[in-house]
Amino acid sequence: MTLRPLPAALLNVVLIGLALLDAWVHFDADEWLGNVCASIAAFALVLRHRLPLPTLLLALPAVLVADALFAALVALYSLASSTRRHVLLSLGALAVVAGGIAPWPSPRRADLWSAAGLTAAGHALAAVTAAALLGRLVQARRDLSARIAEVSEARDHERLLLSRTVLAKERAQLAGEMHDVVSHQVGLITVRAGALQVGSRDPAVKEAAATIRRLSVQTLDELRYMVGVLRASGSRPTELTPQPSLADLQHLVSGSGVEAELHTDVPDDLPPAVQRAVYRTVQEALVNVRKHAPGATATVRIHHEGGTLHATVTNTAPTRSAPPLPNASYGLVGLRERAEFLGGTVNSGPTAEGGYELRLRLPVSGTSRTSLRSAPPGGGRCDRG
Repeated sequence: MTLRPLPAALLNVVLIGLALLDAWVHFDADEWLGNVCASIAAFALVLRHRLPLPTLLLALPAVLVADALFAALVALYSLASSTRRHVLLSLGALAVVAGGIAPWPSPRRADLWSAAGLTAAGHALAAVTAAALLGRLVQARRDLSARIAEVSEARDHERLLLSRTVLAKERAQLAGEMHDVVSHQVGLITVRAGALQVGSRDPAVKEAAATIRRLSVQTLDELRYMVGVLRASGSRPTELTPQPSLADLQHLVSGSGVEAELHTDVPDDLPPAVQRAVYRTVQEALVNVRKHAPGATATVRIHHEGGTLHATVTNTAPTRSAPPLPNASYGLVGLRERAEFLGGTVNSGPTAEGGYELRLRLPVSGTSRTSLRSAPPGGGRCDRG
């Protein structure tokens, strides 16, 4: 069971009470000077933490005149626990011992070289030594705690560096896999789509092949960027390529492979993180429409109202059955995490008409109501292959 230390105010009251009790034991009505010095020494203990040396100096007259040793021992302990000047501590301890065994001013005290005098001197020396050593022990314990805290902080920092090193290796391996496997396969898709576009005579097939080739090229660019980011992580700060913003939405919608309309009415000074979140949300929504709702049309609406940015992507019911595609829902999970990080929400669900809707809400503070632009309806339109 660990004992809790007394509060500072209560400890002061206890120590002052014990010092006054020590003065009362040595009280002599005829020696008013000793009584005054003992009282001053007792009440001076409230200064022992902030001013340990003046407290000891105020307690020394009580030892010399009134033979009241307790206040001086407490002051010496406080000085020993706070100072690193060994000479000063030694002089303070010698002064307390000298005051305890000196025969001045009363001749009633026993001779120093008698048995009683030597016993008193031994008691005073032992008490002073114990107080000084206890104070030094407390200081050493405080220093040891500080060193342990430093070592613990250094170990935490070392663990952090180790985890970053491991993460950097994993990212480098992942970048290699993406470059050697995924990029290679996407490159083959691009080549085959280009061959199909050139060799086919069917206009619908040629348009579909062109769409596949264009999207494959865009995917390769994204993969190259991601590989560069993964390889740069953990080594040194790098200057990354510009991130998408709301100014790129029209190009995104036009090249999405989905017949879509874009309507925007937003401020022109949105934070970059908010603009990226809106862009990625629209991008993920259009990808899902292309994958899971073939033949559907989509509408993208973005507006700012009451300090909140609203982005909604709604698609109609599909006109053809969707091919079987892998779906791990990682895209929506990533969108929700990004929105929660910015203090917003992402909700999605089917509509009453058989379509689907994705809604993003982000708090936006400190932005003006100046419109960025209002994009004309009608995004890019192309057939999905």
